[in-house]
Amino acid sequence: MANKESIVLEELDNSNYASTIEAEEENRGGDIDFIMLLSLVRKSLIWVALLIVMGLIGAFLFLRYTKPLYKSSSTLKIDEESEAGRLGLDGTIENQQTIANLSGEIEIIKSNLTYERLQQKLPLDISYYAIGNILNEELYRTAPFGVTYEITNEAFYNVKFGVTLLDANRFNLTYLQGDEEITEEHSIGKPVQKPGFNFTLNLRVPLTSDILAQQYYFVINSTSAIRQYLTSNVAVNIINLDASTVEISFTDHNPYKAQEIVNSIDSVYLEQKIALKDMATRQTLSFLDEQLKETNENLGNSEIQMENFVKQNKTYDVRADVTKQMGKLEELNKERVNLRLQISLLNEINQLLGRNTSLDQMVPSLKELNDEQLTARITQLSNLQLDRSLMMQSYKTTTKAYQLLEEEIDFAEKAVRKLLAQNQILLQKEVDIIDGNIRNIQQELLQMPGKETQRARLQRLFDLHEKFYLMLMDKKVEFGIAQAGTVPDFQILAPASRPTAPIYPSKLLVYGIGLAGGLFLGLGLIAGRYLLHNTITSLPELERGSLAAVLGVIPRYRKEKLPISKLIVDKNPKSAISESIRSVRTNLEFISASKNKRLISITSTISGEGKTFVAVNLGAIISQSNQRVIILDLDLRKPKIHQAFNAENTKGISTILIERHNVAECIRRTSMPNLDFITAGPTPPNPAELILNPSFDDMIEELYHSYDVIIVDTPPAGLVTDGILVMRKADIPIYILRAGFSKKSFLKNMNKIMRINNFNKMCTILNDADSMVAYGYGYGYSYGYGYGYSNSYYEDEQPESFITRLKKKFT
Repeated sequence: MANKESIVLEELDNSNYASTIEAEEENRGGDIDFIMLLSLVRKSLIWVALLIVMGLIGAFLFLRYTKPLYKSSSTLKIDEESEAGRLGLDGTIENQQTIANLSGEIEIIKSNLTYERLQQKLPLDISYYAIGNILNEELYRTAPFGVTYEITNEAFYNVKFGVTLLDANRFNLTYLQGDEEITEEHSIGKPVQKPGFNFTLNLRVPLTSDILAQQYYFVINSTSAIRQYLTSNVAVNIINLDASTVEISFTDHNPYKAQEIVNSIDSVYLEQKIALKDMATRQTLSFLDEQLKETNENLGNSEIQMENFVKQNKTYDVRADVTKQMGKLEELNKERVNLRLQISLLNEINQLLGRNTSLDQMVPSLKELNDEQLTARITQLSNLQLDRSLMMQSYKTTTKAYQLLEEEIDFAEKAVRKLLAQNQILLQKEVDIIDGNIRNIQQELLQMPGKETQRARLQRLFDLHEKFYLMLMDKKVEFGIAQAGTVPDFQILAPASRPTAPIYPSKLLVYGIGLAGGLFLGLGLIAGRYLLHNTITSLPELERGSLAAVLGVIPRYRKEKLPISKLIVDKNPKSAISESIRSVRTNLEFISASKNKRLISITSTISGEGKTFVAVNLGAIISQSNQRVIILDLDLRKPKIHQAFNAENTKGISTILIERHNVAECIRRTSMPNLDFITAGPTPPNPAELILNPSFDDMIEELYHSYDVIIVDTPPAGLVTDGILVMRKADIPIYILRAGFSKKSFLKNMNKIMRINNFNKMCTILNDADSMVAYGYGYGYSYGYGYGYSNSYYEDEQPESFITRLKKKFT
């Protein structure tokens, strides 16, 4: 009854142990391994620094081989004003043309008319360049030579013509003709004639050695290329809408050229605005000059006639009725002159309409007309024509908006023509009526005495011509003052200056991007290595992922490369590896101190993790504590113990289990007094069945009579089941994991073996660990607590220099 209860309790304990393991496995993993992350950061610092340096070098090269871009700009204030008020003529001249909006002015600045005048003002038709190793530099107004040309074949536009100055009289010309490069020698100052292209190259400065060593080329730019160049680099932006200020800027690789283009745009815009404002005034002055000339001639004739009359009649006596009629006649003549002036203005407006010319030039003269409706219509038509000019800069003539504007202009023009015709008819009728009245008065004067009539007629004509002449002179002075007082409708608040620093590329920004890029790639490298890291590298990783107790850490053996596992603790008793295995031996005493006889199985997941190395050297260390130790090579498929001790493998475990040899015949001695071993023997076809054979238990029992500790080197548990069969019989099953080699998934395999087989005494050892990991185990090597060992035992290893570690990074 007691046996049954103990069996039930044992099953319950096993069940609870398995469930506990499963719960712990679920709670493990998923967290960030900061220790491993810090280790990866430490290992990646050299790469991060290298990436940052490469990023800064890339930024330097980008700045070195990128042409700097400069920006020059000026600030304008658009505001119409007249200086005529300073002369006491306020209200005499009314400025009819005002700025509708700043957007219209911007379109005028960027119009083709401005670009055409800019091309005439600046030498933009030819570009000269100095050829550099990487970048070419434009020599704006600084080229040592100049080219005068004549092109009839447009194929020579926008073509590079290489120039190499040989001496003061000769130069080489290089250009492409089809796919063939042609090099010719020509004389400086003499015409070079090509079909459709003639040019002459002349020196501008004395030749020096630097100029002769430099190579040049020039390009004759087509009109479309110049327009495209100006359009792409000119920018006009509104700065303050309330203050009516705009900024004109130009970007170019040559700061002097950018400054000169902006200043030239300002001057061209100034000239254009002044020309538009002076056009109407000039036409009015021209009309006044013609009238003054004709009136002056008439006045001179009248003076001569008056002089002749006085000489002949020697009298100025005028009767009262003659005086009265003369007064009427003067008024009628004055009215007729004013009417004829209005008719002349109407005719001129009608002629402008016939030539489809803008009426903005006639707007200042409309105040001479008394018809407010006609004045309003003409002003409306002038504004519509101005809108059409602005719209042509942005819209095609086929667009709906443009067609609607054309219809509105046609309608306004018809209305103006109709009003012009009506006014002309009315004015002509008034002139006819006045002419009839004048004829009537003249008939009355003819009925008076001949002398008085003649005198009155001559006096009337003289006064009429004199007053008309004075009136025309006043008008001319008035319009002259207006012309002199007219200023452009903008002011240059800040003229363009030569830029000293480029706007692109920004050194600070580029270096910042290079630094940030290198740092980002470095962090990406660390993150990538962390995410792709699938091997066990440190003790904390093993502790967090393993359910088995950790016996210790065996550091990497650096003294020599070990192609096969072999015994090394006997040759290096004070080495780090020897001390670490002694620590493992001590920990084993705590696990099974009550038993005098112990069976220790050592396995791993796959081959190459160091189970044979640990078995051999652990057995040697235990044997040094006056315990009899024997090592059994139970990896019958791939035996290695005989290689570690440099022995033959003709007989061993396999021959014992098939009873071909007895145990005593297969025991091999080593150089250490308390350490023996038995090789695997010939490879059998059924290793697992041999282990299950009762002869295996008999062999173990027989060995217990002679040895205190039996260490079994089992096959990898992740490949075959042989190792698990032996682990079930072992007092202490040990699972070997190799740092930097064993996958993290091997921990799951080990935990699974523990859970399925209830291996509650399973232990694990981290083999081939880095020195930083091997310096301490437990609660951290900085505290020196746990199963660690002192640095003083590193007598066989020398710390690697930085150069050595750097070489390993790249090899």
